[in-house]
Amino acid sequence: MQTDTICGANAVAALFKRRPEAVLRLFYTEAMRPFAGPFCAELAKRRAPYRMLTADEMGRAAGTTHHGGIAAVARARVVPVMEPESPPREKLLVVLDGIGNPHNLGAIARSAAFFGVKSLLIHHVPGAALPSDAAYRTAEGALEYLALYRTRDLPVLLRALGPVYRTVAATLRPGAMALGEMPRDRPVALVLGGEEHGVSADVLAACRREVRIAGTGLVQSLNVAQAAAVLLHALG
Repeated sequence: MQTDTICGANAVAALFKRRPEAVLRLFYTEAMRPFAGPFCAELAKRRAPYRMLTADEMGRAAGTTHHGGIAAVARARVVPVMEPESPPREKLLVVLDGIGNPHNLGAIARSAAFFGVKSLLIHHVPGAALPSDAAYRTAEGALEYLALYRTRDLPVLLRALGPVYRTVAATLRPGAMALGEMPRDRPVALVLGGEEHGVSADVLAACRREVRIAGTGLVQSLNVAQAAAVLLHALG
């Protein structure tokens, strides 16, 4: 069985709220005992283990020193393939192409949930970040509030989504429309690319439009997670 170790108060609270049945065991420090109490009671009903640990023990159990005093081991989420015949129908669909850093995945998920996005699609190619310990920690519980999907062939799927979504790639190319000029008359599938190379060429070719965030030009671009927050605020 594949598992994730989900650390931090916000992430653990969201896990117990959204997927309590997935929790296999819980660890916490003495300082977090009052916070962990209701979760321990829930696990006790299921005869699932929980344990208070010292700081050193907690780091070993959580696999990181950035555990916030509490960590839950849970069954890993199964991320289904998005079927082109039955995509989610939302105002805004976030699509990740070439995002390999799990911290960026978590930060984007956090912004997405904050601005009311319901679904996130991952281009599942080698090196792509999927939900993981680091992503859950960075997301601060947000991944629990998003429907997650994946695809092995994003260009084909984006073309199939055309009748439902306006497919828009975030780019730095001079010909891309400014964010303020983008029409808002249809749902948008917003494609975000990786830090180094941006949206891949074949995915870019499958998008109907390109959008850019105008800046001073003093630096080339924003970090992809920062760019996501700006775009999601504007389009949400």
